[in-house]
Amino acid sequence: MTKKVFWQDPYLTELATRIASVQNNHVTVEETIFYAFSGGQESDTGTIAQYRVLEARKDGKEIIYSLEDGHDLKPGMPVTMRIDWERRYQLMRLHFAAELVLALVYRKFERIEKIGAHIAADKSRIDFQWEQNLSSILPAIQAEASALIAANHDIISTFSDEVNERRYWEIAGFARVPCGGTHLRTTGEIGEVALKRKNVGKGKERIEIYVAG
Repeated sequence: MTKKVFWQDPYLTELATRIASVQNNHVTVEETIFYAFSGGQESDTGTIAQYRVLEARKDGKEIIYSLEDGHDLKPGMPVTMRIDWERRYQLMRLHFAAELVLALVYRKFERIEKIGAHIAADKSRIDFQWEQNLSSILPAIQAEASALIAANHDIISTFSDEVNERRYWEIAGFARVPCGGTHLRTTGEIGEVALKRKNVGKGKERIEIYVAG
């Protein structure tokens, strides 16, 4: 099983590792910094050796990487893995901005239900099952999120159950939330946030989250 170094150091952009298995264009590695799509957060982009990773997908606790045609990788071969840091950091900022917004919305509405989320490099979004228009609460949610960001709180990110790879993030005095994504060290790294409401169907509301820069 791949050791997921992106959890112990989500700021690491390059890693020397070895190929663990090869099946046509699909490979696994002994250790990885390359996050695969999970929990709504998009996969990293980057390379293994000189080969571009086309897809990273989870298979149980394993991560399988799909490469371009024509690679010459073999099990046991040493390789260097590199990720696109600018994109990763943007995903981390938008991910945690969405985490703050979701926690704040739950505080406003006890019975609201999250039905979807997506974290891309340009924006993040959260979809809710909810009959009311959420526009009226967005100014308050944005102000509260901005206050948490300005306070530059430490973000704890660790295992609740290491064997089963269950993780959480925590801001002391605010929230502790199960999540296996890549997290920032402090809330201040998020920067300025902006929120936008969309209606995506009867009984459904969407909040889009943007960060400056």
